[in-house]
Amino acid sequence: MPESLSIAFYTDTFLPAVDGVVTSILNFRQELMHRGNDVYILASGDSKTKAMVKNQKNIFVVRGMKFKNYPQYNLALFPFSSALKLRKAKVDLVHAHTPFTMGIYALLQSRINSIPITGSFHTLFTDSAVINEYIADKRLRKIAFKYSWPYIKFFYNRCDGVIAPSESIRALLASKGISNLHTVPNSVDLKRFNTKVDGSRVREQLTGNKRDKVVMYVGRLSKEKHLETLIKAASTLKDKNIKFVICGTGPAGPHYHEMVRRMHLNEKVKFAGFISDELLPKYYAACDLFCIPSTFETQGIVSLEAMATGKPVVGADYLALSELISNGHNGEKFRPDSANDCARKIEKVLYNEDSYKGMVETAKKYSIEKTTDDLLDAYKAVMDDASF
Repeated sequence: MPESLSIAFYTDTFLPAVDGVVTSILNFRQELMHRGNDVYILASGDSKTKAMVKNQKNIFVVRGMKFKNYPQYNLALFPFSSALKLRKAKVDLVHAHTPFTMGIYALLQSRINSIPITGSFHTLFTDSAVINEYIADKRLRKIAFKYSWPYIKFFYNRCDGVIAPSESIRALLASKGISNLHTVPNSVDLKRFNTKVDGSRVREQLTGNKRDKVVMYVGRLSKEKHLETLIKAASTLKDKNIKFVICGTGPAGPHYHEMVRRMHLNEKVKFAGFISDELLPKYYAACDLFCIPSTFETQGIVSLEAMATGKPVVGADYLALSELISNGHNGEKFRPDSANDCARKIEKVLYNEDSYKGMVETAKKYSIEKTTDDLLDAYKAVMDDASF
């Protein structure tokens, strides 16, 4: 492998969306470029995307059409135009971050130009809750249930290497017949998220007093995130001095707002809406505990961001969260979908906070520097094994 690389990232989700995929892309690009590599981003997007990157070098936006219920992802209308963007670049490696229109074109570019390709598996879009929520047409939903895993196998087995963000996802992909797997976690930016961040002003705005404990969730408001478990846990703990703050937006927002209203929890549960990048570290710093009830996580980057600010995490004992959370060390795991167990673990952590010391230690294992080392090792293996 050459000392410096020219890498082309392809993605169907990008700014202004801020999710785990986008965070991963931007963090890796920053560190790879810092080490002297050239990184091109070819992303499906719209006019807002173009406006946000107009002054940034080597980021090219292909006009896309948004999914109605899942606006983080764009379906590129003319992905072949991206070939013109890279006609002068001598790309050493193609990296598909998503397996949809831009991912398919990345695969074509790789094969036409004899360039090795690696594909990242960021999102468990085979999840039944995802299919039910984001595909309204019953016939299309039936097709998605039947063909999502066969398609994943088709796409990723045509890559020279496949990157999984956690060992649990690597094992899942292997069980489905996907090969050439490498585990490369996504990173947490320890310069942004750390114990020096002051969240006192945000905390005062959220609680209005100094006696209440704060439990926080950050992420998309959608059915696969299982927020009903957290809301029911809040009801179980309604006689305690604990406030629950839900940060984010999403298609299930109205459903969860109505659930809180119906359960008479408006004073207990606060919906904070979309939190800007600038304020996000302060929100983590403002809470006492971070809770993630999702059974959808391929890694759970928000949990790492919370740990980096020194906050213990209570999460569902499932997939990547099972790896990330260590009981009694950096948080507690609860039985998936069990509101009672979630409430019990929240109370256990809140009233024994001094027992949890391992949050920052865990977050440091996922620093940008360390995960980029892992990424470059994966790139080397892919380039060494590619049959070109």
